[in-house]
Amino acid sequence: MTVAETDKNMVTQQIRNGARKDINGKPHVYYDQYWIRYYPPPTETLANKKTLIDQLTRRTFHHTESGINTPGSKVETARNAWHDEVDLDRKRVNAAMLAGALFNRATDIFTSIVDLEEKGIDVSPDNELMRACSASFEEALELGKYVKHASGHDGVDELWGEPFKVFTLSIEDYYASRYIKIAQTMRAIDGIAEAIVNTFAGQEAFDRIEQIVWDYARAACQETEIMKSDLDFFQNWPEFVSLGEKISRFEPNIFDSKNSLSITQITEGRLLLREGRNLLRDIAAIRVPMPISSQRYLEALGAFATSIDSSTNIAANA
Repeated sequence: MTVAETDKNMVTQQIRNGARKDINGKPHVYYDQYWIRYYPPPTETLANKKTLIDQLTRRTFHHTESGINTPGSKVETARNAWHDEVDLDRKRVNAAMLAGALFNRATDIFTSIVDLEEKGIDVSPDNELMRACSASFEEALELGKYVKHASGHDGVDELWGEPFKVFTLSIEDYYASRYIKIAQTMRAIDGIAEAIVNTFAGQEAFDRIEQIVWDYARAACQETEIMKSDLDFFQNWPEFVSLGEKISRFEPNIFDSKNSLSITQITEGRLLLREGRNLLRDIAAIRVPMPISSQRYLEALGAFATSIDSSTNIAANA
């Protein structure tokens, strides 16, 4: 570690989580070595909680496997199907469908609670409706381990638990928890981008990819922090998409006189770049790390780097 890096780390350690400042005229909040775009939480009311839960519920189902957005009225039907199924693969899907039904039942009950509040009827925390809502959320959260991301790879436990957090925490505390998760997501994005750049470093056929990858990672981090209601979304989203398309269209310079890679290795390298683009896109979209998919991808990068080293050594000893 250089002196400059040590100084930077010392400065970073002195900043407390939750510190705020403007960067380029935009409010930011600091969490775990990242300055993240700050948005003030809405007023603490049941109506605002309902709005937030509804938004997170739609987002959750959007990023999970299809077919599990079961209506809340179908909980018992979904539960019976889950209990009766004996094939383990199908039983997992049934469990995910039941989780979706419980999720929707909880939001349905919470909607009823908010409707009562708006009519001037106070619903206490120990009211039967509140207990039923909490029980449905908790069971849905427990079954969330069976729910997969739309890609079919990772589970989505962290994403699945977001609406329940809003139900149990104050809105302000929920926002703070999201900033922590966004910082973790940004770190995951930066780590994957660094691994991609290091894997292709020194390979003449891929010498133009480094800056594109770093630019895409930066745009991906911005995608995790910018709300879609923010006008800046109309600048960042097109940049994020177009940079991803650049990676997909990237053509290695196979005719470079210094290129030492075989056609097979170049083809594999292009596929790895596209897989990396897809992984960064998915992580930015759900705003939580995807450790299983990330580990699988990092292992693929490592195997690719090893194959390059092996072929280089063989050529050198020939």
